Amino acid sequence: MTVETAVTLSPSLALFGFLGVVLLLLVLIAKWKWHVFIALLVPLLIFGLLPGIQTNNFIAAFETGFGSTLGSIGVVIVLGSIMSEALRHTGAIKTITRSMVRLVGAKRMPLALSLSGFVLGIAIFSDVAYVILNPLVHSAARVMSAPIAVTATGLVGALQLTHAIVPPTPGPLAAAAIVGADIGKTIIYGSLACLVGTLCGWIWGQYIAGPRIPTLPSMDHADDSYFSPTKEEAASQPPGLMASYAPILVPVALISAQSLSRLFFEEGHIIRDGLAYIGWPVIALSIGVLLAYRNISTLQERAAARGSWIEEGLKTSAMILVVTGLGGSLSEILKNTPAVEMMAEMFTHYQLPVILLPFLIGVIGNMITGSTTVGVITAASIVSPMLESIALSPEAAMLSGAAGRSSSNMSIAAISGSARP
Repeated sequence: MTVETAVTLSPSLALFGFLGVVLLLLVLIAKWKWHVFIALLVPLLIFGLLPGIQTNNFIAAFETGFGSTLGSIGVVIVLGSIMSEALRHTGAIKTITRSMVRLVGAKRMPLALSLSGFVLGIAIFSDVAYVILNPLVHSAARVMSAPIAVTATGLVGALQLTHAIVPPTPGPLAAAAIVGADIGKTIIYGSLACLVGTLCGWIWGQYIAGPRIPTLPSMDHADDSYFSPTKEEAASQPPGLMASYAPILVPVALISAQSLSRLFFEEGHIIRDGLAYIGWPVIALSIGVLLAYRNISTLQERAAARGSWIEEGLKTSAMILVVTGLGGSLSEILKNTPAVEMMAEMFTHYQLPVILLPFLIGVIGNMITGSTTVGVITAASIVSPMLESIALSPEAAMLSGAAGRSSSNMSIAAISGSARP
């Protein structure tokens, strides 16, 4: 922050304004049920009206934060949403889930579901994936003669983990852009952390908590076609194993390779420059969309799906884009106030682990918004201006904030809680 760009130089006004924004955001969303876009916009505009705020600097920070954030990540969010729609409609989800069942065996269905959730959560919104896999959850529980929680717990946990933490899901992508994290590093670190969490969720669901919840599976929800293709599915030529995984794993591999190339090749090396381009998230996600598009079996179906996928993807990404932009505005405004230094100094004074700060903000953000994607973006927006003061890497801050999710009021919690008799 410099004197020329400062929104305010008053520490008390900055802290009062920051706390007021958070409190008003909580009231507007949790109590009055306002749409998250308006609920984010109104507190920011009111903050700009407070006495002592430099109006010109406030407007400049608002516009700079909104534009720079969307400029770096907007197209990628749209591509990720389109790819999610493609995977949802091509039958790839069933193919991936069946491959996990074959990998670990039908006797370990909860583990197969957990691993499926780990993979699918990277590319598909968690609540959508759960709705699609819900019939298999009931079928597996019926075959195992087990409560529904045994098969559902690990799946829900895995979907939530990768959906909130691992790009190229739109939420983590936007959060990484706001805090300035390297997307490739975020994918690598986040995937390792989520894999451990997925295995813990499977153990917790199958052996500890799940058996204690006596809710039985519903015959109406069950669908045994997940165990093997029906005649109708076979006739429609569902995508093969490699074709199903490729739209998810190829972009992840390209983005990760772009980051790893910096460790092994000097700047200007032809391999590093080549990977820098094809590992650019815009290119990597575009390749993923094309690979998903190829999974449609006939030219007629491709022509029909081409427009609908893009339209649905744009609808899905529209809210994420505007919230991401407002998150960038909030981050830029806070960055130009003394509130950031004050909160960082408090953590330093009381010798609190700085890694807890983004985690706690992430928990609060998700409790306020009720959405993993919006909560992760909100946490990143608040944490981003503090990074220099608390000496925390952007990747660690992003992953910590994304991990601070609360599932008590998220859509997948409502869906998984109601997807039973």
